[in-house]
Amino acid sequence: MTIGEGVRISRKANLDYTHPKGVHIGEYTIVTPGVHIFTHDFVRRVHVSTYIGSNCFLGAGSIILPGVTIGDHCVIAAGSVVTADVPSRSVVGGNPAKVLKSNIKTGPYGIMGNLQPHELAVFEDDAQS
Repeated sequence: MTIGEGVRISRKANLDYTHPKGVHIGEYTIVTPGVHIFTHDFVRRVHVSTYIGSNCFLGAGSIILPGVTIGDHCVIAAGSVVTADVPSRSVVGGNPAKVLKSNIKTGPYGIMGNLQPHELAVFEDDAQS
């Protein structure tokens, strides 16, 4: 398993424990409650890597299927089922997830705009309250 600097993973998120070395998450990405990241397919007896880029937001309850690659600066809408690769700088949503918007700009954690990590101190303070 590779987890980039500054990644936040909810305690209620589920990273595939069947094949944990297949989970790869880039820097300053947030994995919110109820997200499932899979790296295996029991029925087909497949174990693969699943990649999540840097500066992404994975919305609550979204499901990332095995072998998917999500590019950098992506927003995955809550409840989405990601069955195919997601191009960088995209917003996707639905079941199966489809690109809703392209060429977006995100800062750390998929926040829309150009925020830098040091500009997120206000969020750090809120999280500790």
